[in-house]
Amino acid sequence: MMDDQQPPVPTARALQGGVLMGLANLVPGISGGTMILAIGLYEQFIAAVADVSRLRLKRSSVQFLTVMAVGLGAAVVIFSGVAVLLVTEYRPVMYALFIGMTLGGAPELWRECRPLRPGTVVAVAVGVAAMAAFASLGGSAPLQATIPVLLLVGAAGASSMILPGISGSYVLLVLGMYDTVVGSLSFSRLKESPVESLSIIVPVVLGAVLGIALLSNLLKALLQRFAAPSHGVLLGLLLGSVLGLYPFQQPVHPELATRDVRKAIVSVVVEQEPVEQVAARVEAVDAKDLSVYASRWEGQSKGDLKRAGLALARFRPDLVQVAGAALLFLLGFAVTRRLGRGGRSAAS
Repeated sequence: MMDDQQPPVPTARALQGGVLMGLANLVPGISGGTMILAIGLYEQFIAAVADVSRLRLKRSSVQFLTVMAVGLGAAVVIFSGVAVLLVTEYRPVMYALFIGMTLGGAPELWRECRPLRPGTVVAVAVGVAAMAAFASLGGSAPLQATIPVLLLVGAAGASSMILPGISGSYVLLVLGMYDTVVGSLSFSRLKESPVESLSIIVPVVLGAVLGIALLSNLLKALLQRFAAPSHGVLLGLLLGSVLGLYPFQQPVHPELATRDVRKAIVSVVVEQEPVEQVAARVEAVDAKDLSVYASRWEGQSKGDLKRAGLALARFRPDLVQVAGAALLFLLGFAVTRRLGRGGRSAAS
C-alpha cells in the first residue's frame, strides 16, 4: 500500500529505473511507465511526481526524480542508435526480451492485489481490456489544432510517463496529431515559422504538465485509498501492454521502418526536395530506390508515413526462432525479477 512515509530510493536503484525507462521509450509500443512498474518503483515515482507537481519539494522526491532523469537521458543518448538498429533489424529478439522484462513485474503486483476479491479481479480485467482496445486503435483523421484540442493532446501524450503500456508517440498517431505536434518541433519549422510552431508547442507542453500533475495526484490518491483494485488495474495494464509486442512480426513497409530511409522519403514526398539531392546526403538509400519509394508514397503526410512505418504483419516462426524467443523471454523475466527483489531488499 502506498503511504507518504516511504523510505528514500537508493541512488543506484533510481539510476537503474531511469535507464530502463529510457530504454523502454526507445522501443515502439513500450512506455517508460511499464518498466518503472515492472521493477517496483512505480509508487515511489508517482508519489515523487505528485509532490513536485504540488510544489512540495521534498529532498527525497527531487533527488529521486533528478537521478532518474539522468539515467533516462543517458540511456537515450548512449543507446538510441543501437536500440533503433536492434528493433529494426532484430525485432523478434527485442520484443521477446521486453515481454519477459515486462511480465517479470507481474508477481510483485499480484502480491499487492492480495487478498484476492471479486472487485480486484474485475479491475485486472478492466486494465487488460483497456490495453487491448488501445492496441486495436488505428490513426484517425487529424483533429483541428485549436488551443483546447492541443491542451488535451498534450495531456494525453504525457500519460505515457505515468500510465504503463501507453506509448506517447502512438497516442499522437491515434489522435491524428503526430505530424502537427512533432513537425512543429523540427528546427527547420521553428526557424521558418516560429510563431506558428510555438502556438502549437506551448499549449501541448502546458497540457502535458497539467496532465502529469493531475494524473500523478489522482493515481497517488487511488493507490492510497483503494490499494487492491488500483493495483489490479495496474496489473491488467501491465499484462495488456505486451499484446502489441508479439515477437514474430515484421514491417509491412520495410522502407518506412528504417528511420533514415523514411526521413529521405519524407524529404522528397512532403518537403518536395529533389530525389538526387536527398540521395546524395543519405547513405541508406540510392536515387533509384528513393525515386520508386517517392512514387509509391506520393501525396502522403509525414504522419501518414510514420504510421505506415509502424505497421507490422505476423510471420510463422521456425523452431529455432521460437526457442530463441523463449530463452530471451526467460532472460528478461529473470532480470526484472532480480531488480524487483533488489528493490525490496533495499527498502527493508
